[in-house]
Amino acid sequence: MNILIIGATSGIGKALFEKYVSEGNHVGVVGRRTNLLDELQIQHRYNTFAFAADITKQDEIELAIHTLCKKLGNIDIAIVCSGIGDLNPSLVYALEHPTIETNVKGWTFVIDSLYHIFEKQGYGHLVAITSIGGLRGEPMAPAYSATKAYQINYMEALRKKAFKSGGHITVTDIRPGLVDTAMAKGDGLFWVMPVNKVANQIISAIRKKKTKHTSPNDGIFSPSSIRFYHSTCIDYCSIIRAR
Repeated sequence: MNILIIGATSGIGKALFEKYVSEGNHVGVVGRRTNLLDELQIQHRYNTFAFAADITKQDEIELAIHTLCKKLGNIDIAIVCSGIGDLNPSLVYALEHPTIETNVKGWTFVIDSLYHIFEKQGYGHLVAITSIGGLRGEPMAPAYSATKAYQINYMEALRKKAFKSGGHITVTDIRPGLVDTAMAKGDGLFWVMPVNKVANQIISAIRKKKTKHTSPNDGIFSPSSIRFYHSTCIDYCSIIRAR
């Protein structure tokens, strides 16, 4: 398969890259940090195509997607992992603005671009890594939880659009909880899952073409447990720019 991962230099995106490329897939990777992209390409030089771009810079990310699509020939699966956020209990707009620029404006441009590619191809599987944090508003990180809610609803809208258009495009919303990456930090964290285990669950959900998937898994996060999770583990969204 030919797979494109936006935000592949760390965390879940990198774990997904390593698993997909080890299976012999051809993988295009996009990230901001050139040195980390170079490392990925050196480690898997025969089936990795890398392009450095910032999701908030439309010209850069558009060129990256166009270039990698030409190199791969076609895209079977596109996974968007890019995202940022900060704790901001004092509502400092300077902290909210980058989150909105990345998680809404940049993210939407990428998602729309990939959807149009799949429309032109006549098939494809669009996957977004959103967050369980988008299911409830959080006073410690208002922009993060709000932008993730936006992503969840946007993916639902595209899923309905794809269905009405004949179902040739699959749309999957992956909603991780706490994963052991640089995106989760703080004291007293619990239910923190190893990134490789979460990546395996995500790949399984993609293979099953699930419409949405909560990771660690759908069984752990019932509505009541989500409320408990948010009320007692608010540090789940103690996040930093990681991609």
